[in-house]
Amino acid sequence: MTGRILFHVQHLLGIGHLRRAATLARHFAAAGHDTILTSGGMPVPGLDLGGARLVQLPPVRATDKRFKVLVDSDDAVIDEAFKQRRLAVLLDTLRQHRPDLLITELFPFGRRQLRFEMVPLVEAARALAHRPRIASSVRDILVRSPKPERVDEMIDLFGRYFDAVMVHGDPAFIPFARTFPRWREIEDRTFHTGYVIDGLPPAEASTQSGRDEVLVSAGGGAVGASLLQAALAARPLSRLRDRRWRFLCGPSMPAADVTALQASAQPVGDGVVIEPARRDFTTLLRNCTLSISQGGYNTMIETLSVADRAVIVPYAGGLETEQELRAELLAERGVFQMVPEAQLSPQALAAAIDGALDGPSIRTFPRIDASGIAKTLALVERWLKDRS
Repeated sequence: MTGRILFHVQHLLGIGHLRRAATLARHFAAAGHDTILTSGGMPVPGLDLGGARLVQLPPVRATDKRFKVLVDSDDAVIDEAFKQRRLAVLLDTLRQHRPDLLITELFPFGRRQLRFEMVPLVEAARALAHRPRIASSVRDILVRSPKPERVDEMIDLFGRYFDAVMVHGDPAFIPFARTFPRWREIEDRTFHTGYVIDGLPPAEASTQSGRDEVLVSAGGGAVGASLLQAALAARPLSRLRDRRWRFLCGPSMPAADVTALQASAQPVGDGVVIEPARRDFTTLLRNCTLSISQGGYNTMIETLSVADRAVIVPYAGGLETEQELRAELLAERGVFQMVPEAQLSPQALAAAIDGALDGPSIRTFPRIDASGIAKTLALVERWLKDRS
């Protein structure tokens, strides 16, 4: 049973949410479903949607790590007129597409600053003659809310508008209840899918790209410059000082930060490669001796799936807690070394690198459930069949 799917996603700082949504949209389309992805963040070059269609809303981004101020592509603070223009595009897409399934990324468990469009969207969907099923799509860990009334609001919005929440994680590893204390109230509408990951290199692949290197990355790069600079300074202090170190600068890394990193690396010569993020990241990750990265959803699952050894420096700016919690849980099990962002220094990073080399390979640990694409698709197709 094929159907029409509308998936709304908003990234404000990094690009992890968009990557996950695009991956799912691409596979929905490949299975024959008429899929539209509406994106409210800044455009990301090279986004692979396969047969799904992209509707780019007038984009917004957060100005800092606290996500309080939203600006448009000209860095102007968004006003009521801007909000209404976005909402008009979003509602027009909904009415033209007439989806059988509407998926909202994170909302109502996050994206509170976008209520001006999210609440009208789900209200309009419920008012359609052919009412779609409405589901929320969330990662394994939610940002801890500092205010109990925010959790009350999440429960209220979910109860009023939503049929289900898809948790893209492994409950044997991190149950949803770990970061959503009132999970029992929506347990019957909560579906764990496993982690969503795509593009892993086949085990028999023979490419030597990145073989025996140290791979340094920071996801989209918007808040990764300090990690890359610290890693460069840690290189001569570690036991891997004689290896080639490859630094990947994500598409959101400010040009000034890339230039500063290149200038710092000039004295090193051929021992350091600085380049934009690459499509074959997971191949580089599988072949490298050691990975140094932040702890975002996508990078962590890719690391757990293919890497040998790793050092994680989770982003912990503003109100973000998910990277730190995910990294702490794994570091406690000895899977890799962790350096808290507040303690990041070349010396601490070099010590963690040496510690990772002395510890067990990630490949010796039990695998997490990374079948999120297949399980999400099966769940969606079951819902579409039920509607028929």
